[in-house]
Amino acid sequence: MNVKRILFPGTFDPFTVGHQSLVKRALCIADKIIIAIGVNETKKSLFSIEKRFETITLLYKDEPRIKVMTYNCLTVDFAKEVNADFILRGVRSISDFEYEKTLADVNRRLTGIETLVLFSEPEYTHISSGMIRELIHYEKDISDYIPKI
Repeated sequence: MNVKRILFPGTFDPFTVGHQSLVKRALCIADKIIIAIGVNETKKSLFSIEKRFETITLLYKDEPRIKVMTYNCLTVDFAKEVNADFILRGVRSISDFEYEKTLADVNRRLTGIETLVLFSEPEYTHISSGMIRELIHYEKDISDYIPKI
């Protein structure tokens, strides 16, 4: 049996409806998706890694093909550690594409792991975790931008 295990890495601070859309679409091609919450020392997180883990785990509690994990190393090393066949990345814009292509090239060269790129659906291209953090800071309603749990 050829199991396709996809690693979906990110800081997910917070996890958005755009992220949720990518996971849903990737389930069509994956037997298992590992949502990997990475520690990024260069970013100031709004939510603790424990809270992000708890929230995403709760969102997918009834989906046995999804596992939520945390990691604190190079993403491609973690992908190897969990035997991922692919790394999933979402692209919202041309600038995202250029950044993701560079990462994909390096990751493939380091380990041979390919990157799957899914383009954001048009209704989600304006949504980013950074934008949501700013809305939270100014006490604005974010209910349209995060999954309903």
